[in-house]
Amino acid sequence: MADGPPIDALKAVAHPVRFRILQALSGGELNVGQIEEATEIAQPGLSQQLAVLRGAGLVQSRKQAKLVFYSLDRDAIQEVVSALTSLSGATAGDLPAVTRRPLPGAANFARLS
Repeated sequence: MADGPPIDALKAVAHPVRFRILQALSGGELNVGQIEEATEIAQPGLSQQLAVLRGAGLVQSRKQAKLVFYSLDRDAIQEVVSALTSLSGATAGDLPAVTRRPLPGAANFARLS
């Protein structure tokens, strides 16, 4: 993301479906099938929303064989958090730490770090 407020990232985060995807990815890297299972978003819509998140710089992708894995770009997410906290006069350090929660089902066994 460039200088100034991360407007494209904020727009991407503000969409409820994309926010659900980001929530699923907060637990760690997942492949498209695992994201679909965790969010209950059908494949065509999921691919479209993942493309928006990629374009906004909020997620990273990598391909392994036939699978595409996605993960949060933590630096980009931190930039969005910092932009929002600056509006309140608070700093990111003033906010409580985010606790990762395990996702239900098959997504737990496939985490790669």
